[in-house]
Amino acid sequence: MTAPLLLVDGHYLLYRAWHGFAARIMSRDSAIDRTGVFGFIALLRKAQAQHADGFEIFVVFDSEDGSQARARQDSGYKAQRPAPETGLVESLALVKNALDHMGVQWVEQDGCEADDVIATLTTIARAEDRAVDIMTTDKDYIQLLVDPDVRLLNTALAQGRRYTAGEHIRPRYGVLAEQWPDFRALMGDPADNISGVRGIGAKTAARLLINGRRLESIPSEELRPAWTALWPEALRWREMIKLDTKAAVPDDILTTVPSASLEPAAHVLEALDLW
Repeated sequence: MTAPLLLVDGHYLLYRAWHGFAARIMSRDSAIDRTGVFGFIALLRKAQAQHADGFEIFVVFDSEDGSQARARQDSGYKAQRPAPETGLVESLALVKNALDHMGVQWVEQDGCEADDVIATLTTIARAEDRAVDIMTTDKDYIQLLVDPDVRLLNTALAQGRRYTAGEHIRPRYGVLAEQWPDFRALMGDPADNISGVRGIGAKTAARLLINGRRLESIPSEELRPAWTALWPEALRWREMIKLDTKAAVPDDILTTVPSASLEPAAHVLEALDLW
């Protein structure tokens, strides 16, 4: 039987692992910080046990040049983000080695951001009638929740609040999942350094997009002159926020086979001689 799919936003999970433990996890000689790789494996193993038993697990990482295409549309795109810490960067290669050791598939597609690869893999899986969960906190993925068999999983939340589905979006934000790029273009997205239209917050954006409107269908009389002047920018931001569901990924990259039970993090670090 074809397994449901858990797609993991790799950089999100590594960042959470690096910053999410009360104490640093060091090598036995206390010389090398192993928090990133240890935490990544531990959190992924816990997610499998609690939410993805019998799922195919697939991890996606941003490529180093992944944001360049959007940065060509707007030079400020993600420009505010600080350079990652040295230990975090060094942990990435170790995480990939650990995934290989555990038999978990992963990809870092040249020229692609992880969200576009995940959107593409979601589209491929849904064409095969596979349910898809996406482990992330990135709200850009909300636009994929148009499909009722796609959910977002945030294991940092309390047990009963970990899943977000399309049915949750309108009560929570006042818009539908398919309107998410329009909504974010209006109100902005600080995480990606998209400023949005000055004077439009979440409530105003939801009001302007009432009844399923898109940016093109908002009556001009409801827009202030200052907003109208920024409308070409808003349309451009919307295109940047939209996920690419046709990213270049290798054929047959998904196996459709459930992933084996993951080993404890300590066992993996022992096997890779990281202690």
